[in-house]
Amino acid sequence: MNIETFREYCLGKPGVTEDTPFDHNTLCFRIGNKIFAILDIDKFESVNLKCDPEQAVLLREKHDGIRPGYHMNKKHWNTVSCDGSVASPLILELVDHSYALVYSSLPKKLKEEING
Repeated sequence: MNIETFREYCLGKPGVTEDTPFDHNTLCFRIGNKIFAILDIDKFESVNLKCDPEQAVLLREKHDGIRPGYHMNKKHWNTVSCDGSVASPLILELVDHSYALVYSSLPKKLKEEING
């Protein structure tokens, strides 16, 4: 998977915005101003994705390319390799999971705005 495909996939979800709040090469994807994916634009070696804590542990045990979230709360975030060690369909499935977790935490009014 390349960064353009990943970016298009994330931005295709309702209410998603992107920004670089930390430095010029750390790209964040947000819904309702809450981050659900973080990556390095220049390298695109991995992406940090929010994950249900129990599922996070299972994924780490099953896949060498999924580790506790780098610079994140390791209970709630995974770092997923984008070097081919984790299949692209699984990466996109984990993006969906991360998006859904963050979306579910949004206030009802904001969800209504996102859904139009």
